[in-house]
Amino acid sequence: MIKQLWNSISSLALRDQSTKFRFASLMDSVQHSSNKSRLARTFAKVLHIRAATADKFQKTKIWEKVKRDKPIDDDDDDFKKEEDEKLRERAAMDAFVAKLFATISSVKAAYAQLQYAQFPYDGEGIQSADQIVVSELKNLSELKQCFLKKHLDDSSPETTQLVAEVQEQKNLLKTYEITRKKLNSYTKLKDSEIMFLKEKLEESRRENKVIEKRLSSSGSLSSSLHENLDFHSLTPTNFVSALKQTMKSIRNLVRFLISEMESANWDLDEAADSIQPDVVYWDTTHKCYAFESFICREMFDGFNLPEFRITSDYQSMPRSEKRQRFFDKFMELKSLKAREYLTWKPTSMFAEFCRSKYLKLVHPKMEFSLFGNLNQRNLVGARKFPETAFFDLFADVAKRVWLLHCLAFSFGPEEVGIFQVAKSSRFSEVYMESVNEEALLSPESSSVVAFTVVPGFRVGKTVIQCQVYLI
Repeated sequence: MIKQLWNSISSLALRDQSTKFRFASLMDSVQHSSNKSRLARTFAKVLHIRAATADKFQKTKIWEKVKRDKPIDDDDDDFKKEEDEKLRERAAMDAFVAKLFATISSVKAAYAQLQYAQFPYDGEGIQSADQIVVSELKNLSELKQCFLKKHLDDSSPETTQLVAEVQEQKNLLKTYEITRKKLNSYTKLKDSEIMFLKEKLEESRRENKVIEKRLSSSGSLSSSLHENLDFHSLTPTNFVSALKQTMKSIRNLVRFLISEMESANWDLDEAADSIQPDVVYWDTTHKCYAFESFICREMFDGFNLPEFRITSDYQSMPRSEKRQRFFDKFMELKSLKAREYLTWKPTSMFAEFCRSKYLKLVHPKMEFSLFGNLNQRNLVGARKFPETAFFDLFADVAKRVWLLHCLAFSFGPEEVGIFQVAKSSRFSEVYMESVNEEALLSPESSSVVAFTVVPGFRVGKTVIQCQVYLI
């Protein structure tokens, strides 16, 4: 019975390896003899050998597959080696480029330091920066040779690249620091210039106050001239006072004309050049002197002739009577506005003077360009006087010039003369006054007259300087 039970269990064990545990359990419950443990060990050993044989068979199959795939694995290793070599070469090139840029930034920083040390002069700083420049240029030369000879091998390209990038950033910071210092120095210089200009401005303001006081005194003198002037007590001071009032009126007219020209989109450079050609101005604002010279030239033309005319009814008069007649004309006009006098005496010599000077001074094209029509010119030509701001300014200039002329002839025709200075004449402090004083102070100036702005006068033995523009 035991034998039959063994055969049944053995057949089951051979079908399934896992039944070895159940077999041992049954053996413990059925047989209680000494053969029971020996049979169990024998059966377990058989099962173990079978399992080992199956595992060995499986390993053999895997090994054969590996052997068949071995040529493909060799190609992969070669490909990987080639890729690794390319990566190493690329890393070496990146490290080389990083070193190149770091060296260039070092040259730039050293050159910036060299420039900074030159002003203000720093001998040690210049020498140190020069040595750094030379050293970095040598490094650049060595890098060039390495590149040409393809000696770019680097044992640690990543470290080299990081160090080079750090060095480049340091050089950039150094360059920015030098730039900051230069800007600070420039700012201090500009601050000094601003302080100097402020002091100069304050000085100019003080001088202007002094001039204003003088003008005020001249104004009071002019008032006394208008109110208490006596024919027998005329002096050159009276003439100088009237001349200042005349020039003030002329400059008001110049400012108005320039404003109108700008509004009409005139080319002021071309307009100034047409009046005074081939003049290089010290400042763009000095072009106003060209327009002032034009008005003075036209308005004072004929000043040395009685009533600005070649023929005159005064030629046959005694000298004292001529002087008195001109003085009376002066006194008649001095306290009236130009328009009031023109309305009062539209056929007077002064009215004729205004008409002729306007037609000569204001060109038709100029009037049409500035005002869009020729209405003012047509009225003046018809011996009528337009009521416009421009004509009022012109009439005031005409009145001042006419008064100055009458006052001059009140001294006597032989006592007063007018003069101008020819172009390219040498500057003389006796007969000339420069309207651009910077030309006298500059070593580049030749102190040569470009043109006369305001004519000069001689009153008896007194010379009133003409005003000139120097180049």
